[in-house]
Amino acid sequence: MTENLHLPGSTLPLEGIRVLELGSFIAAPFAARLFGDFGAEVIKIEKPEGGDELRDWRKTRGTTSMLFRTMGRNKKSVALDLRSELGREAVLLIVAKTDVVIENFRPGTLEKWGLGPEELHAANPNLVMVRISGYGQTGPYKNRAGFGSSAESFAGLRYITGEPDRPAGRAAASVGDTVSGLYGVIGALMLMFQKAQGVKSEGPQIVDVALYEGVFSLLESLVPDYDAYGMVRKRTGGALPGVVPTGSYPCGDDLEVVIGGNSNSVFIRLMKAIGRDDLAADDTLLTTEGRGAREEELNGAIAAWTSSMPLAEVLNELDTAGVPAGPVYDAPSIAKDEHYLARDMIQTHEVIIEDEPELIRFPGVVPKIPGHEGRVNWVGPELGEHTHEVLRDLAGLSIQDIDSLGVKEKN
Repeated sequence: MTENLHLPGSTLPLEGIRVLELGSFIAAPFAARLFGDFGAEVIKIEKPEGGDELRDWRKTRGTTSMLFRTMGRNKKSVALDLRSELGREAVLLIVAKTDVVIENFRPGTLEKWGLGPEELHAANPNLVMVRISGYGQTGPYKNRAGFGSSAESFAGLRYITGEPDRPAGRAAASVGDTVSGLYGVIGALMLMFQKAQGVKSEGPQIVDVALYEGVFSLLESLVPDYDAYGMVRKRTGGALPGVVPTGSYPCGDDLEVVIGGNSNSVFIRLMKAIGRDDLAADDTLLTTEGRGAREEELNGAIAAWTSSMPLAEVLNELDTAGVPAGPVYDAPSIAKDEHYLARDMIQTHEVIIEDEPELIRFPGVVPKIPGHEGRVNWVGPELGEHTHEVLRDLAGLSIQDIDSLGVKEKN
């Protein structure tokens, strides 16, 4: 186990750090993936029968989903039954040589298996533990089951998402899970930095992340606005209350553009770009309140202009005028965009889907930092692909011990 966040001579900032992932689905795996992106060795424990259920999500052919291949990149897969005594003992041997453990089981689950914070701390007093759950490790709701969907609802995000005359909507991605993963990584790195500075601590070092709290932290002044102004934010479709003009506008070729013209200087440039010098010169529109009061008029003027030309021309005109705008992209558009490609945000890997290898495009590494080429070494591995390697070389188990776990070596 390392004592510093960066080893002399290493090319990646987290090289030399070892992370054990005891999670499934998205929250903990996303956090562990970030460690792996920047050089940490990430060992993912999966149940022997079927592995992480994410392997089956949105899978229309083959045996392993592209979602798992994406979330499991740069990780080693070890198949172990954490409910068994032999599996528990093997995990503790790995923990003894690990810097960070990340888990997202329901509170009390690891304790029930004899793998709670006290046992892990006893195996490795320098360990940092990240615990991600629906409602956190404390409080009256701590034992409730919680997924990202329920967290987004409880945090208030679903209430303000969607069209006003329809049921609550959602983003078509697991926002609650991924943002909690980000906070988990930030918390772990802070505790590791603290240790590197020589700060001594007693007892288990735990980063406690509640899914709903991660989402709630993104909602800006939702509650302060209620207290200060009596404002209860509602669903407003693609618009943000008091942020005008901003939103999605139709173009002449049936495509859409999102425009943000909600600061005074940008608003003036936008109005001039659409040929409405009269609105650009109207001093009553140089406040958020003034623009908000005439939202329908302003959006109508912008839509009339965008509808008169194709998307590419709209984007060119707005770029020339210095107005923030972007196309409403789908997956094919992203995969071929020259800017994505230039920044290596689309990376191609060979994946076996139905017995034959295919070239599949995957998302790149974020953020860009000096000295890091941002390459993904491999996408999500096969179930148990690294079991023998890890149990033999890291846990120090003999072939006989490994065989007693019922683990067959991968060819």
